[in-house]
Amino acid sequence: MADEPTLGEALTRRGISRRSFLQFCASMASIMAMPPGMAAVMADKLVKAQRQSVVYLSFQECTGCLESLTRSHSPSIEHLLFDLISLDYQETLVACAGHFAEHILKEAITKQSGKLILMVDGSIPLKDGGVYSTIAGRTNLDILKETVPHAAAVLAVGTCAAYGGLPHANPNPTGAVSVGELMDRGLIERRPLINVSGCPPIATVITGVVTHFLTLGTIPELDGLGRPTVFFGDTIHDRCYRRPFYDQGKFAKTFDDEGARSGWCLYELGCKGPTTHNACATIKWNGGTSFPIESGHPCLGCSEPNFWDAGSFYAAQSAKTLPLATHAGVALAVGAATGVAVGLISRAKKKSAAGRHTRVTADELEKGGKP
Repeated sequence: MADEPTLGEALTRRGISRRSFLQFCASMASIMAMPPGMAAVMADKLVKAQRQSVVYLSFQECTGCLESLTRSHSPSIEHLLFDLISLDYQETLVACAGHFAEHILKEAITKQSGKLILMVDGSIPLKDGGVYSTIAGRTNLDILKETVPHAAAVLAVGTCAAYGGLPHANPNPTGAVSVGELMDRGLIERRPLINVSGCPPIATVITGVVTHFLTLGTIPELDGLGRPTVFFGDTIHDRCYRRPFYDQGKFAKTFDDEGARSGWCLYELGCKGPTTHNACATIKWNGGTSFPIESGHPCLGCSEPNFWDAGSFYAAQSAKTLPLATHAGVALAVGAATGVAVGLISRAKKKSAAGRHTRVTADELEKGGKP
């Protein structure tokens, strides 16, 4: 709105120095793989921009994605909410309730029509008229029909919103679908859509996408599944610190064997890292502290479509499901393991042969024969 202060004015009022703001911009530019010079460009554009209006809708979900967002460290949730964006509606965080909360939603989409970022968390049930998830007596689909036309961009936050997630898993009793499927079927208006998948998604990935939109006014480059390539361009396997053990054919067989204690690859314990695209291994979780594989648990593939129906979480993937690059890795790993085994067998045979030769020679000597 015209009377809204710019981000620069808001930051000044809160006592945030330009130096601190530049450090934040440098951090975001680095996370999004932008050239170093983009930090200053980002800062100049952001200080002149008005706070971005955001409406966050929660549907068939567990609140895990919102929990993840509240643990963002770059920017922090306080910096995000009070300085960078205007979170005009979110059921869990909004102070009011009931009819007044619904009034705020209608006011936000009316005043910010065409400008707001619409974040959608959770899948949308369609079976039996969508009765399995309603808010203020309206189905999730009805709410999206009303709000999506006013959005400059839609962020499907989490795997449920992006691909259906757990509610969509077989047998899908509620007829749950993703935001993208609603657009594909013509049930809601098509708007620029960004899938920020994960169960839940990494907090910094969510805020990074919002910052990209604030800075450049466009959505980031997307992969074939609608995800930002800067965060989803590589597999977990590509960046995993356990990758050298994979290439050497060193795999943990159980969660408490010597290989597991030595940090060997978790592929044979069901790790889906080779087929899962996400930034877990680089950005990590909880302020960059760790990620599941670093904590000793295989990747479950939660940022991929239909991950709940992909088979046992703790069974090794079939070679048929792996990308070609990984097939080569498997071949190298098998080759390495085979080479080690052949070497051991060869040495064992030589030792055995040497042992037999020594014994025979001793027998011959006892009998007066010659060696």
